[in-house]
Amino acid sequence: MYESTYMVMLEDTTEQIRDNERRAFDTAIELLQRAQQSGRGSRDSVEALLFVNRLWTILLEDLADNGNGLPEALRASLISIGIWMLRRTEDIRQGNIDDFTALIEVSETIRKGLGRSGHVHSSEAW
Repeated sequence: MYESTYMVMLEDTTEQIRDNERRAFDTAIELLQRAQQSGRGSRDSVEALLFVNRLWTILLEDLADNGNGLPEALRASLISIGIWMLRRTEDIRQGNIDDFTALIEVSETIRKGLGRSGHVHSSEAW
């Protein structure tokens, strides 16, 4: 009985984490699209870059954790993507790049990968 209750609670928690990750990427995409329209240096741009930076910092910390159950190759790929995202946000912030398109496209791809069946934090693979 207790094991069954525990498994239901664990499943609920996993789905909540998935929902949080999907919402975070939805927010990132929305902010980046607004920033693309407003242009580099705008308030929208600053807000989007800050959000994306925070999101990927959190994800990278989780992906680097030995307790993360994703396959090592997938974790390594996601870490590489995260590092690229952080570098790209910095390039935009510094004025080396004015276009947000690549950040939007990568975020959309990751969001699609989260779908309804997987997420970065889980021990389940996408």
